[in-house]
Amino acid sequence: MERLREMYDKQIRPRLQERFGYKNVNQIPKLEKVVVNMSVGEAIVNPKALDAAVSELSAITGQRPIVTKAKKSIAAFKLRAGTNLGAKVTLRGDRMYVFVDKLFNVVLPRIRDFRGLPTKSFDGRGNYNLGLREQLVFPEINFDKVDKTRGMDITIVTTAKTDEEATEFLSAMGLPLQKPAASGKQR
Repeated sequence: MERLREMYDKQIRPRLQERFGYKNVNQIPKLEKVVVNMSVGEAIVNPKALDAAVSELSAITGQRPIVTKAKKSIAAFKLRAGTNLGAKVTLRGDRMYVFVDKLFNVVLPRIRDFRGLPTKSFDGRGNYNLGLREQLVFPEINFDKVDKTRGMDITIVTTAKTDEEATEFLSAMGLPLQKPAASGKQR
């Protein structure tokens, strides 16, 4: 069993049930899925760039990504509907817990000048969105074989109903959030 799931079952669930006073164990927030999306804008003119993004994303997540297509044609960007434009992976179950554990404990601390993630990135329904500027922070990526740095969007979907519940849940799971600023802060 993964380290993070075991910690959730033994420590985090009872703490959240006591803190929010849940009467039913199914009300306790839990991870539902993690979506990792990598958009490759240069795939419009160079379709081979998408192959590199797909291989990097599969190395990072341990699951083969699906190729996403453009929904609309945009003439200014020379984009046609149906053109392959990016890659996306939806992680659930054991792979999700392994990826989240790696993200919180290995990847995010490797970011230069990292002081925590902003608390503003919650969407109001208990989900958290974050973006990474480069894929090189993941230990699976070989620096010498990377042709271009690509960013990615990561969405952590939880069953929490409010941002307060999600903040408490994800920070207990190990999400490094920024501390709230002092109210008497000078500008």
